[in-house]
Amino acid sequence: MGEPTIADVAKQLADTQTALNIVWTMVAAFLVMFMQAGFALVETGLVRGKNAAHTMGMNFLVYSIGIIGFYFIGFGLQMGGVGAMATFGNDATLSKEFIIHIAGKEFGLFGMSGFMLTPAVFTPGVVTMFFFQMVFMDTTCTIPTGALCERWKLSSFILFSLAISTIIYPVYGNWVWGGGWLAMLGKNFGLGHGHVDFAGSSVVHMTGGVLALVCAKLLGARHGKYGKNGEVNAIPPHNIPMVVLGTFVLAFGWFGFNPGSTLSGMDTRFAVAAVNTMLASASGAFVAALYSKMKFGKPDVTWMCNGMLAGLVAITAPCAFVSSAGALFIGAVSGVLVIEAALFIERKLKIDDPVGAAAVHGVNGAWGVLSVGLFADGTYGGGWNGVDGTVKGLFYGDSSQFIAQVIGTTANIVYVGVLGAVCFAVIDKVVGNRVTLEDEIGGLDIAEVGMEAYPSDNTHAGAPATAASSGAMAMAMATNDAE
Repeated sequence: MGEPTIADVAKQLADTQTALNIVWTMVAAFLVMFMQAGFALVETGLVRGKNAAHTMGMNFLVYSIGIIGFYFIGFGLQMGGVGAMATFGNDATLSKEFIIHIAGKEFGLFGMSGFMLTPAVFTPGVVTMFFFQMVFMDTTCTIPTGALCERWKLSSFILFSLAISTIIYPVYGNWVWGGGWLAMLGKNFGLGHGHVDFAGSSVVHMTGGVLALVCAKLLGARHGKYGKNGEVNAIPPHNIPMVVLGTFVLAFGWFGFNPGSTLSGMDTRFAVAAVNTMLASASGAFVAALYSKMKFGKPDVTWMCNGMLAGLVAITAPCAFVSSAGALFIGAVSGVLVIEAALFIERKLKIDDPVGAAAVHGVNGAWGVLSVGLFADGTYGGGWNGVDGTVKGLFYGDSSQFIAQVIGTTANIVYVGVLGAVCFAVIDKVVGNRVTLEDEIGGLDIAEVGMEAYPSDNTHAGAPATAASSGAMAMAMATNDAE
């Protein structure tokens, strides 16, 4: 047998790089999958004890529901037209996109291959992409469970989660990550590199946050949340240690979420994404602690946790494109924004969101994608979405990138908000979205899942139920005292 040729060595090297990229992406996806445990802990800790088993059950079941829906329909719609996957050996199995032509421009709307992972598409590259995208999608499905908890019927939750995993999330995901029209704003109209979202501030978090806001409004507030004159009645969480532990689980999983979105172990930019993720989470938590101290007199623990989560959400889109100082600033703004947004939603819009999901994921998801258009410093993103040059924001010379970010944000609000409202309304007609008042007052553990989370502990059963944080309770008390 002769000596290996240059072509043989090149192929071996390429195969090794592809294998390394697959290993890196799968390990990152494993971390993201474990974020389900973090969401379950945070959301359950923020509700009353009489609803703890029900909230845990929704967070557990949504994982299975999301996988099934995404397998049958969602993945094909999202990634069926993505084309050659460069980091996975240029696998071009998924190359069928539904495209319409307007004024000579191509507008991709959804994918048309990859459904049910049939043998024809069951390649290592495709299944790696499926697994990675699936755990991201499941994060979106989980977000509304916190905003609608303590009064959401289990049957409605199941149907709505299927709607998210099969239609709502995948179509917008296609527009941004699957080669759809938002990704092509740069090539078609010269708007930067199109809508850029490195790891999901808009695709994952804003989608979940918009759904949380719209559906919480449609579902209505929990019994006793608002008084006859519209005054806010604080409903405290039942387990703060659970909330803190869940927040740290989520923060750990985020190191799969953001760095893993390189989809390549060969792209050393993942280290930059990791450090920026850590910095934004730290500044978000610290500034939220300081701001809650200034506003309420005490550095509220639940605001600290939501501040950290808000910083993580906001840095998800720009983590690979901004400097360390930019990451700190983005997180710091999030620490203030999450508090003010949660209070505005609760007090002005009169929307009852027990965990602050709309503020954490919706408002700060929007802040995150817009921050790409402001702070991307041009050190990364060469060729992103098929556009020459690196990604630069408004403050680094490219105002058109900010316009692309605004368009993507607006598209999310309109598409996700309208379709989410329609799906939720249809489900209400079919099975009803809300439990009975009797069941809500008695607690959903027995009524909906047939068991109590704390069968030997009735301490929490009659406790009044939570605002976005107990910081809102402090504010309500201060307001009542002033009146």
